[in-house]
Amino acid sequence: MQIEFFFIIFLGLLFDYTNGFHDVANVVATSIATKILQPLRAILLAAALNFLGATQVSAVAQTMMTGLVHPTAISTNVILSSLTGAVFWNFLTWYYKIPSSSSYAVVGGLIGATWVKRGKEAIFLFSLLMKVLLPMILAPLVGCLLSFIIMRLSLRFIDSTHKVFRYLQVGSASLIAFSHGVNDAQKSMGIITLGLVTIGWLDHLLIPNWVILACAVMMAFGTIFGGFRIIKTVGFKVTHLKPLQGFVAECNASCTILLASFLGVPLSSTQIIMGSITGVGIAKGKEAVNWRTIRKTLLMWLLTLPGAAFVSGILAWVF
Repeated sequence: MQIEFFFIIFLGLLFDYTNGFHDVANVVATSIATKILQPLRAILLAAALNFLGATQVSAVAQTMMTGLVHPTAISTNVILSSLTGAVFWNFLTWYYKIPSSSSYAVVGGLIGATWVKRGKEAIFLFSLLMKVLLPMILAPLVGCLLSFIIMRLSLRFIDSTHKVFRYLQVGSASLIAFSHGVNDAQKSMGIITLGLVTIGWLDHLLIPNWVILACAVMMAFGTIFGGFRIIKTVGFKVTHLKPLQGFVAECNASCTILLASFLGVPLSSTQIIMGSITGVGIAKGKEAVNWRTIRKTLLMWLLTLPGAAFVSGILAWVF
């Protein structure tokens, strides 16, 4: 049991760390691209707000623990295979500088491992459809559409070159970092707690304070050490951003993520911010968007959940 405890904690925090360094691009890319913050300051600000957001437990953790698969179907094998598959997928996409979704990687891992070990009857298919699959499709489209509408109205009635947006974007950058921590860290907390209940370390599905703190710290560390591999893709390869555009994209993405957190939807912050950035880009004209980058990202989004599910399923079957 000691070994199982160690591996659950280790892999859970490792996934949280890779989530932080993988998704740091979502948090800081726009503020770096618009040059309102120097890279180091942007990353440190993101780490601090990610940490603060991660300490706020939302309904997302409950979804991870009881909303996708039947708790009685969970075994140590399922937990470890889920986390290993998700970590593998995060490292793979980070290496190739592709902004994929850590959220759907861990959800896919949980679904794949459970399906192999317990069968599809152990999966809440309706909940999977309503809380994962539909938001996965609709969220980036809605984010893109809202950002497009808000940006077009802003360009018509507001002086986009006004210096006030340089200050406002610092606030919106802080908000996107906080909302990322609120939604994303909950997945690690939920699956770690589920694993601890499975091996008997806990007798109920209530996240311990030390798990919350550990996940918040690892998310912050991951943000600090994430580097610039994916930041270049999100901030510079979709469209050219100015402070007003960065402000609109970040505010729209933050509100969507916070709403999803309240509803218990494990949303992809990557998809939301990419969709929002695409929307403000289209508002300037279709030619202002790098559609090659968008197509590459869309392909990876479609592959993430089934890809992580496949890897975790294979691991669950082998071990």
